[in-house]
Amino acid sequence: MAPPPAFVQSAIARSVRAGASHLNVSFEFFPPKSAEMEESLWGAIRRLEPLNPSFVSVTYGAGGSTRERTHRTVKRILDETALKPAAHLTCVEASREEVDEVIREYWNAGVRHIVALRGDPPGGLQDGQYRPRPDGYQNATELTAAIRRIGDFEVSVGVYPEKHPQSPSLDFDLDVLRQKVDAGATRGISQFFFEPETFLRFRDAVADAGIQIDLTPGIMPVTNFKGLRKMAAACEAAVPDWLQELFQGLDDDAETRKLLASAVAVEQVLGLEREGVNHFHFYTLNRAELVYSICRVLGLRDGQPTAA
Repeated sequence: MAPPPAFVQSAIARSVRAGASHLNVSFEFFPPKSAEMEESLWGAIRRLEPLNPSFVSVTYGAGGSTRERTHRTVKRILDETALKPAAHLTCVEASREEVDEVIREYWNAGVRHIVALRGDPPGGLQDGQYRPRPDGYQNATELTAAIRRIGDFEVSVGVYPEKHPQSPSLDFDLDVLRQKVDAGATRGISQFFFEPETFLRFRDAVADAGIQIDLTPGIMPVTNFKGLRKMAAACEAAVPDWLQELFQGLDDDAETRKLLASAVAVEQVLGLEREGVNHFHFYTLNRAELVYSICRVLGLRDGQPTAA
């Protein structure tokens, strides 16, 4: 088994020397299910707001199950913070008219950025196949076109550096991405991954295919390795042996896990930054402290203007 990269001892020192304060960041949250989770979410939002992210996204549950909570969270971000919210939207389990209504609601509320995703049914896929509603949008490409038709939104879409789990090939994914761009998509936000080369290979493949779109890597700080493996299995993201070995035996050592999670994420960002990437989307899981500390190590400070 190959040893882990030598970032555990050096990542923080290297990033401080680099002073990578020119980086852009964005954060992802999910809408709360309870009063306690609401308090946790808003604690996270308030903690990260001073870092002046480019935008913050709010997820949308399977089959639109969090529609009202997502809308309420996005509206409150607009009303009570200086942040720019990006509302997730899917097209499963809804008619075209119902989805269009949600889009118009966001526009009327002042939202100007939507993350367009196909989504998965609440009960999961049947026989591994996605079956859209006959009266609904068939995929994220059709959804993107609808969003752009209704309003002059910025539209982000999801991309999978290691191939979508239901896709036959990466070339197929590239064709789908091209269709999304033609429909009006302006940014691709990636599924999480753990080695910079994974994202860079995908970025090169997109460029070689002549597809012009901003690509933003998704960064998932690891604190619960068992939970990570479950999420990675669902999206077929590779979990390197060195990462598993790094967290082995630390189930009852939360503090060490946090330190290692910070080092892993910082090394990811620095490795990508050296290759010209300057915008990073953090999956916060509504927990602010770890993401905040990573951003501090990377040179971001409260009140610092957003990078151009």
